[in-house]
Amino acid sequence: MIDSHCHLDHEPLFKNINDVILSSKNEGIEKLLTICTTKESFVNILKIIKIDEIIFGTFGIHPHETTDNILKKDEIIKSITNNKKIIGVGETGLDFYYNNSDKKSQIKSFKNHIEASMDLNIPLIVHSRSAEKDTYEILKHYNQKKNLKILMHCYTGSSDFAKKMMSLNAYFSASGIITFKNSFELQLTFKEIPLNRLLIETDSPFLAPVPMRGRKNEPSYIKYTLEKLSNIKNIEKAKLDKITTNNFNSLFFN
Repeated sequence: MIDSHCHLDHEPLFKNINDVILSSKNEGIEKLLTICTTKESFVNILKIIKIDEIIFGTFGIHPHETTDNILKKDEIIKSITNNKKIIGVGETGLDFYYNNSDKKSQIKSFKNHIEASMDLNIPLIVHSRSAEKDTYEILKHYNQKKNLKILMHCYTGSSDFAKKMMSLNAYFSASGIITFKNSFELQLTFKEIPLNRLLIETDSPFLAPVPMRGRKNEPSYIKYTLEKLSNIKNIEKAKLDKITTNNFNSLFFN
């Protein structure tokens, strides 16, 4: 298994990092991708990726943080090229649900991240909430210039949006949300997404899956998401494990 999206710099994961890594390995996790959300986050991520060979990282600014923190394309490129274990751009994207940052700054930041990922030819980790039309139109525009490597993180969008993103050859990461009782529509959407486009994630310490809801999430809980996704896709858990692992490695290391 590979946790394609976690936040090891967040508490309580950061202060218990050695235990988190041990429990991850005990559950058979091969890689952990810890995702950057702020400049301060990146400082700790650079420390975390040195702790164990299974940990990799990204660099980017979350859409919630863009009002006062818009990274320039060259700044993103420089920060990533300085470390071989930083393998993705993001978390970036658009969130018009909370609007913690104004739309204009979110869109500008998103475009800078996209252009950096194009120049680096590495995956773009996309957060999209209540912004399907804008997210798709922006990515479609850039994809016409160069095929992007897109990962729709913690996908909770509509079936129609998924189909549009499939036309851009995007990957979709399933989180613990697919285990929730009220996620029937999302489960149907994941049933339609091709196996070769699927990844799994925890988004820990957030969104703990059933039966761990109410607890702080951690990477080792990814087994519950994998099990639920295997039921949705009507495929053996071990086979889906291999598929999602191969998909991650194909996206990030080819």
